[in-house]
Amino acid sequence: MIINTKINGEHIKNARLFRGLSLSDLSERTNITKQALSLYENGSIRPEINKLLEIADALQFPVDFFMCNDVFSVKTESTYFRSLMSTSKIARTSQCVRVEFIAKLYEVLIDYVDFPDRDFPSVTFQGKKSCEIEEEETETLEIERIASQCRKYWGLGYEPIKDLQKLIESKGIIVTSLDTKESDIDAFSQRTIIDSNSVYIIVLNSSKNNVRSRFDLAHELGHILLHPWSENIEELSKQEFKDRESQANKFAGAFLLPKETFGNDVGHYPTKLDYYIHLKNKWKVSIQAMVYRAHQLGIISNSQYQYLMRQISKRGWRTNEPNDTPYIMSKTLLQEAIELLFTSGKMTPSSFMSTLKKKGLNLRHEDIEDLLVLERDSLKENSSSTRLIKLK
Repeated sequence: MIINTKINGEHIKNARLFRGLSLSDLSERTNITKQALSLYENGSIRPEINKLLEIADALQFPVDFFMCNDVFSVKTESTYFRSLMSTSKIARTSQCVRVEFIAKLYEVLIDYVDFPDRDFPSVTFQGKKSCEIEEEETETLEIERIASQCRKYWGLGYEPIKDLQKLIESKGIIVTSLDTKESDIDAFSQRTIIDSNSVYIIVLNSSKNNVRSRFDLAHELGHILLHPWSENIEELSKQEFKDRESQANKFAGAFLLPKETFGNDVGHYPTKLDYYIHLKNKWKVSIQAMVYRAHQLGIISNSQYQYLMRQISKRGWRTNEPNDTPYIMSKTLLQEAIELLFTSGKMTPSSFMSTLKKKGLNLRHEDIEDLLVLERDSLKENSSSTRLIKLK
């Protein structure tokens, strides 16, 4: 039966990339040549059953995964990695593939759960056309306007945002976290097209602290609102990429620290670092980001800014600031969806995994749990035998 089944070479490739392996890596783990693996992946030849089992074992994927067809048409338009220049291509590709799986899981869940509709303000962003100082200032004012427009559209006022994750998710963006295993991979955002539906997903690095993760969320929201998702990030020049990151940082600062209220707060003691500790507790933004924002707003001079940054370095606050706390994610939309399905009796872990298999998502329960950030073994099939008798 297995021998006569058509093998899906694309699934072999996706499983390899899911594990962050190159063809050479997989070749070393299986003793199958790179040339043969490449031919398997592009569908030129079908692997013998013993070779397929060897690949499945090396990649820790069910062998049936390589025999099922794709139910969804998936296309990733672009992925904004903050650490594009310092991470390997295979590491970035691995994360992209994982997020595509998350988008597929979301597409399965929307058949059973009503998720929030996408609700973004319609913004127009031109950006600077050159490196002239006037162009830089015009761009900054443009981003300032967009951040203010976004707050007004969502009715946020100008006070600190208590739960930024929940806010972003309420606007139809999926937020999750992945153990990147790559210290250089920070938060990133991705738009994936599933059939005709576009899904925006923000992925946080689970090892970052609270204020860093909040800024990352706002930064990725900046990419979603400001930048074209049809462009190929890999083809941007180094300067173009730096400009995109700078623009997203400016948006995050303006969005989290509105000039109307934060400017008034910081204006009392703008050159006192100990005062910034108090502001950090209120605004939930790093001291370094607040000092930069104070400089951007013209509240402190360039020399005062440089002095404060030297003091931050001297105190060792570049990496560890006072009152840093781990980031604890609120329950995500995907976690809530699974909980709702199970507690309502609509599905059981076993029936959910069966549904995924029918959709071509025949993965180990451990991998689905990681992708959905669920507790370990929460999707494990109950192996206990069914009773044939019951109490009267």
